[in-house]
Amino acid sequence: MSARNFTDQMGRTVTVPENPKRIVSLVPSQTELLFHWGLADKVVGITKFCIHPKDKFKSTFKVGGTKDVYLERIQDLNPDLIIGNKEENDQKNLAPIMEQFPVWMSDIFNLDDSLKMMNDLGDVLNVPEKAEELVNEIRNGFSQLKPSKKKLRVAYLIWQDPIMVAGQNTFITHLLERCGFENAFAEADYQYSRYPEISEAQLIAENVDAILLSSEPFPFGEKHIHNYQNMCKNSKVKLVDGEIFSWYGNRLLLAPNYLQETIKYFS
Repeated sequence: MSARNFTDQMGRTVTVPENPKRIVSLVPSQTELLFHWGLADKVVGITKFCIHPKDKFKSTFKVGGTKDVYLERIQDLNPDLIIGNKEENDQKNLAPIMEQFPVWMSDIFNLDDSLKMMNDLGDVLNVPEKAEELVNEIRNGFSQLKPSKKKLRVAYLIWQDPIMVAGQNTFITHLLERCGFENAFAEADYQYSRYPEISEAQLIAENVDAILLSSEPFPFGEKHIHNYQNMCKNSKVKLVDGEIFSWYGNRLLLAPNYLQETIKYFS
């Protein structure tokens, strides 16, 4: 079987069969992307967090979580291509897998990175036209996004107990900035982590204009709105769709309209 060499987004050379037929995807947003491109017959394994599309999630073999992929399950599937991500997948966990199978890794910080990932994977998977069409549609959608006229300082919470927020160099922060918002926890005082753990006192001290409570990975709900509204009297609190803010595949088609509504809510 002939093969081709590709450079992934971590700068690694990955040798992939000319026509990959047994693909394992270890990243929810990229798994959804493969199904969006009509590659369902080639996807043999996903993680327990690859919940979209729902019918494919139910019927496709699970190889573990994003951080704890099981080598023996991968071996049983004998894939000719595995697709992962530097941030979402644990590198130590992937090391023995990379020794046995070709693993193409993405590394996403912003919209341009995500669009490059789509074009690159389009080439790897022999669907360059579909990839280019999707990229153009997403790029066009974001070109119409009108940022907030107010320079609002915001906090984007991803976890409760301990409180964790999106910080510097994250895709979430990039989308907040596309909205015209300023992420208070991407500033110099918090640059020790991309997802800083903070105290209630630190959140109160920042006195942000808005607090966004993400639907994932922690499932914030209505009770949390009230808790944070009572805690931060001057901040406007809103539940937001975490998949829109952190998934960097075809779900970005939905992002411009959703982000515009979010901007409108805080205006």
